[in-house]
Amino acid sequence: MSLLEVKNLKVHFPVKHGIFSPVKSYVKAVDGVSFSIEPGETLGLVGESGCGKTTLGRAIVRLINPTAGQILFDGEDFAKLSGTELRARRRWLQVIFQDPYGSLNPRMTVGEIIGEAIDIHKLAATPEVRQQRIESLLKDVGLDSSHAMRYPHEFSGGQRQRIGIARALAVEPKLIVCDEPVSALDVSVQAQIVNLLQEFQQQRGIAFLFIAHDVAVVKHISRRVMVMYLGRVMELAPSSDLIDAPRHPYTQALISAVPEIDPESKRERMILPGDVPSPIDPPSGCPFHPRCPVAEARCQVEVPTLRELAPGHWAACHLAT
Repeated sequence: MSLLEVKNLKVHFPVKHGIFSPVKSYVKAVDGVSFSIEPGETLGLVGESGCGKTTLGRAIVRLINPTAGQILFDGEDFAKLSGTELRARRRWLQVIFQDPYGSLNPRMTVGEIIGEAIDIHKLAATPEVRQQRIESLLKDVGLDSSHAMRYPHEFSGGQRQRIGIARALAVEPKLIVCDEPVSALDVSVQAQIVNLLQEFQQQRGIAFLFIAHDVAVVKHISRRVMVMYLGRVMELAPSSDLIDAPRHPYTQALISAVPEIDPESKRERMILPGDVPSPIDPPSGCPFHPRCPVAEARCQVEVPTLRELAPGHWAACHLAT
């Protein structure tokens, strides 16, 4: 059984022109997304800004309530939980945020930040056990135990992200949603954080939904990669297959923008015309057809389903083979 199975998930935000005015339309941030994550697996999620990646991640951990669909975690529908039930189950689903500067409470010490989750889920029988757990977590992420008494503003961006990782690990989760955890960091620090996450995965069997816009980083850390565009899944495949032989035109354009390390290797750059359409008024048919270089008439009226083109390789394109 999959650890996480998302079925036809939708997150639509109402649009109003005033506080008391009626709903005029909806922003379809996530529009019918389905996928699964196995225990101990890393699924990469890529796409342009505004495609719905972060909204999807936040909906999975219930920081945003889904409009429709199922979020099956260990066979239980996470989307239907509320109150004390949701709080208890949330221990198993944690998140590492993108902004290491804004995701930590500046009024709390590092020890209080990490200890808060331990207190909520009653994971320490005594204050001594709690303190030992905090110090152990800090050492695990490469920080000195004395840092527990310091405040977030005293640390660099990379150190703050390590604190965020320690906070997520404090409750021994089964799945962590990593919402672009390295995008705000220097390249050298990015590698350190990615390697740290991989170490914890190997040691503790944690699964990751790794959200990023850097395809190279996602390829390095992920077993499978999912590509989103305008709230929908365009392609889902093993990372090597998707990077080396993408089937969807949008994925092909994304991959063509990744710089090649080998100077002898030449990759033809695909330039997409126009801008991403508004999620308030998405195109009919395939959401990518206004920018697609190979679109046909049927693409304007028929929404493509996610088809399995090869074992484990899925694409939502009428023309993909």
